Amino acid sequence: MTRLPTFYVSHGSPMLALDPGHTGEAWTRIAAGLLRPRAIVMVSAHHNATITTIGSAAAHDTIHDFYGFPAALYQQRYDTQGDPALAQQLAQGLEAAGWPVQLDPQRGLDHGGWVPLKSFYPAADIPVVPLSINARQSPAWHYRLGQLLAALLPDDVLLIASGSLTHNLYEFEPGFDGAPALPYVTAFQDWMHDRLQAADLDALLDYRHQAPAAERAHPSEEHLLPLYVALGAAGGQTQALRHYDGVTERILAMDVYGFTR
Repeated sequence: MTRLPTFYVSHGSPMLALDPGHTGEAWTRIAAGLLRPRAIVMVSAHHNATITTIGSAAAHDTIHDFYGFPAALYQQRYDTQGDPALAQQLAQGLEAAGWPVQLDPQRGLDHGGWVPLKSFYPAADIPVVPLSINARQSPAWHYRLGQLLAALLPDDVLLIASGSLTHNLYEFEPGFDGAPALPYVTAFQDWMHDRLQAADLDALLDYRHQAPAAERAHPSEEHLLPLYVALGAAGGQTQALRHYDGVTERILAMDVYGFTR
């Protein structure tokens, strides 16, 4: 079969599980245009570990890793199966490449995983394997992890890396949904899109110094790091396609990119 692309999705607020809006429509549209995957490897900004950790549970708990939201949100579930055999296969491949890795038979799906998946595949009938980032490591480290995964992912396994193209919650104020994006947000979006279209890996890996308002867009890096896993996992000569570029609450760029492998 044709090798599935990899994806970077901006997962936004957990409230998208209740009101997906235009972002959820984009996620649903993307999934409808794909061949059905046998399994999904989910890389989430909220799954952070110093040693790369792969969830090997046979079935996943739904992790409600957020506070202060309406009660209805905590009743949301995404009860899907895991794929212990695929988790073991990926772990063995990374170990053989000299990459430290561990399996976690208890890990469930945090909201960075299950919120977009509810729109991608609402029936929750595709097995999911969670895979961690390491917020202490660089974009280059995550790109290398992606490169190793590129050689290990079967053609019928979909990799989705979930974060946020901009993520400065220090500037969040309620009541601005639908308001125009702040100028630095669109400047950062435009720079990332330009460099991804140009396949300028050197600039992308050095975004912290080259992108406009990089530190304002990402006071900490964990929500951008999944992008580099998806980019690396697409393999060489990658083509980037932006499927969606909305902004919520003036500050959260909700861009979705697909990378052809």
